[in-house]
Amino acid sequence: MDFAIGDRVRLAAQPPYLKSADPLPMLRPPDLLAVGEIGTITGLRPGGYWVVLFDRGSFLLDPPFLAKVETETNPTG
Repeated sequence: MDFAIGDRVRLAAQPPYLKSADPLPMLRPPDLLAVGEIGTITGLRPGGYWVVLFDRGSFLLDPPFLAKVETETNPTG
């Protein structure tokens, strides 16, 4: 699946660990985020890692752990 900066995504699967998107990345326990939490893509890092901003911080995630959130459109405007 292709993502773009600004896309809303949800955590589709629990990674074995989380890596913070700080200037000096740190490994974090995976239970900081629950499967299904919604975040916003804010960047792309080398190696194909997406920077995703969640309520608990920004993390580097591989695409297999993410699913795009489809926005609902209101047909009446």
